[in-house]
Amino acid sequence: MTAIRYTPVAPTISEARAGGDVIDRHRHDDHQLIYVSSGVLAIHTERGSWIAPNDRALWIPANTWHEHRFYGRSRFHTVGFPARGTAALLDVRTPTIIAVDALVRELLIALTDPTLTAAETRHLRAVLRDRLRCVAEQPFTLPAPRDRRLANACRLVESDLRRPCTLADLARRVHTGERTLSRLFRTEFAMTYPQWRTRTRVFAAMVMLAEGAAVTETAHACGWATTSAFVHTFAQTMGTTPGAYRAGIHARHGD
Repeated sequence: MTAIRYTPVAPTISEARAGGDVIDRHRHDDHQLIYVSSGVLAIHTERGSWIAPNDRALWIPANTWHEHRFYGRSRFHTVGFPARGTAALLDVRTPTIIAVDALVRELLIALTDPTLTAAETRHLRAVLRDRLRCVAEQPFTLPAPRDRRLANACRLVESDLRRPCTLADLARRVHTGERTLSRLFRTEFAMTYPQWRTRTRVFAAMVMLAEGAAVTETAHACGWATTSAFVHTFAQTMGTTPGAYRAGIHARHGD
């Protein structure tokens, strides 16, 4: 059974994590900003799953139950913010992925340095607060299904991404109507079934690339007929090619 922990204060830490490491389900009274300077971090909550490589960070609102999983050798940084008085920092109630530019990256790494003085910490936090109001949000979310039929359909697709499955086939396998299942994807996820499946495949591809898989291997494992089709879809979704994404993750293992 997964351990459940309640930690009143969100710690400010920097630590190395191996691929496959998990931080069990827990929550904090404080907000957290979490960043991996190398590797990839996925966070899972009751509302869905979020994933962030080293050009993005995860904002975790206070009192959100969440679990972390690391893919690839990772360097993990987390900065806590008191829940009171920080509404203007990021006024969101769900985990949110934000873009990390060069300045935000260095601020997050610096703030988790245990040798900082209190004055230095205050100054760096002030700069980070100002900067976070300017950065663009970069969401990449897999929402969690609530309806049992939709949950069963999602599990079937995720269990074998290599196998193409039409909405009609999927509806038949979960014993519901095609129109009903289509409506569930739209109402719960605000996506069509093809859009959700593409996002699921890209999510899985990000994980495989973080763990060191080759681009062609990843393309086939995640259900693309050709590597070029995978590269095109991945680049449209993530704003970078899978090769560049993979190289960026593995270039920073020395952080």
